[in-house]
Amino acid sequence: MHWNVVGPHFIAVHTMLDPQVDAVRLMVDDLAERIATLGGSPVGTPGALVAQRTWDDYSIGRADTNAHLGALDLVYTGVLEAFREAIEKTEEADPVTQDLLIGQTGKLEQFHWFVRAHLETPDGTLLTEGARTEKTAARRGKR
Repeated sequence: MHWNVVGPHFIAVHTMLDPQVDAVRLMVDDLAERIATLGGSPVGTPGALVAQRTWDDYSIGRADTNAHLGALDLVYTGVLEAFREAIEKTEEADPVTQDLLIGQTGKLEQFHWFVRAHLETPDGTLLTEGARTEKTAARRGKR
């Protein structure tokens, strides 16, 4: 997505996104290694991921920085909800995995805060509040 970011804040947002992409790749690697440690077989091929995913493709193409940040706010809200559900599910069955997920959630929450800082008004109103689709969140983020 960061290749499609344009506008006056391009370099700042692009620079903010690159380390997060790297961090998420490391999180995925840690989770895959945990699955293998537990005797599972992590699935990492693109086709298998697409077949098993529960989310749609990112829907914003070339757009200004705040439109992408608005959509990303919604994406991260969904990711964090999924992580919190996984934390609950692993509480009794696997506290080591739960600990891994808790640590990753903290990092994801911090980045989500960075994204939302671009989308808040001085009085604390979140421009994307209540958006249910990436396109709606992107539109609201541009205000």
